[in-house]
Amino acid sequence: MLEKFINSDGGGYRGTTLPCEHGHVFEFKEYRDKEVLTVLGSVTIRRAYYYDPRCEQGYCPKDKDLDIEETSFSPGVRRMMAKVGAYRPFGLGPEDLRELAGIEVNGKAIERVSYELGKSVEAFYQREAEGFVSGKVVPLFIKPIPKMYIGMDGTGVPVVKAETVNRRGKGEQGEAKTRDAKLGCVFTQTGVNEKGFPVRDEHSTSYVGAIEGPDTFGLRLYAEALRRGLEKAQKVCVMGDGAPWIWNLAEEHFYGAIQIIDLYHGRQHYWNVARSVFGADRDTLNRWTGARRKELDRGKVERVIEAIRNLCPSTETQEKILQGEIAYFEKNKERMRYAEFRKQGLFIGSGVVEAGCRCVIGQRLKQSGMHWTVKGANPIIALRCCILSARWEDFWEYRASG
Repeated sequence: MLEKFINSDGGGYRGTTLPCEHGHVFEFKEYRDKEVLTVLGSVTIRRAYYYDPRCEQGYCPKDKDLDIEETSFSPGVRRMMAKVGAYRPFGLGPEDLRELAGIEVNGKAIERVSYELGKSVEAFYQREAEGFVSGKVVPLFIKPIPKMYIGMDGTGVPVVKAETVNRRGKGEQGEAKTRDAKLGCVFTQTGVNEKGFPVRDEHSTSYVGAIEGPDTFGLRLYAEALRRGLEKAQKVCVMGDGAPWIWNLAEEHFYGAIQIIDLYHGRQHYWNVARSVFGADRDTLNRWTGARRKELDRGKVERVIEAIRNLCPSTETQEKILQGEIAYFEKNKERMRYAEFRKQGLFIGSGVVEAGCRCVIGQRLKQSGMHWTVKGANPIIALRCCILSARWEDFWEYRASG
């Protein structure tokens, strides 16, 4: 029945000639059949074939109408294949599709379709970004947002050796084995719970990410924030660890936002000092860090700095660690006024974006034995960001609109 319905147009014949974009004409040559796998099974589609002798190029208009250009899989099947490829290793996908939908495809086909649609998702995001950043597009039906949070973090993705040439890393010989994937998230907060702790708005988190430089990523995240209603947010907070690139992007794209360093990352830095100076003396270590914890939780960063300065390092290595951590707290003290942030009912932990790194990137791209190319990893990251941001249907509507 599906086959008869698709072929009821007589093959999509549109006359003896069709215009070519280069000023030539496509001439009708013949009807050609194409076997296409659909969600309901395989069908044979009859299509009118046109050829431009000047460009030496042929095409079937019906293929574009049905979204089956250069593929033998229907859009519905490709949706399934890409979603499986976004969640599972490509080699395991055929079994899933066979059991859940009765569709027979191989792992290589799932890989190709996942990459193709991942690139299309990236094009969808780029087109949106250009519109929002240029001001030609504004978000509609966005209510005023009490609090908007922008989170940023990075995580290493294992890559093939060719992707790490001339790159320093953490290996024994200083060789790199991963490439840094940057992930950003945007979420909102309307209120607090009965204990006064902030509560993230349900289903409000969206993600963007890629293996790319900070400048490109910054524009990507800025565009997503604009799409989510950045300009209607009453209060904007940027959250992250102490990585300089995060705060450089915060100043560039979210100037005036409240900047908050994740509390748990902040605690790690006085612990670095304690381990270096007190070593195995657990009693002194716990007593000293316990006092610093209270000070930092109250936002008394100057007291933490003073306590570190009062220590007496016995080695050059200890001195270097102490001076480095003093500089860290000095530089970031205004991002560590945790008591003040709590009074405003704000989040003081970057758990959302850290969980996003594990969920969006780690669960799919960092499995045992995996090694990616950047060209292969980025489409999968795009797919997962799209799906986990509940934008899968938006993407398909974008495809359908041309």
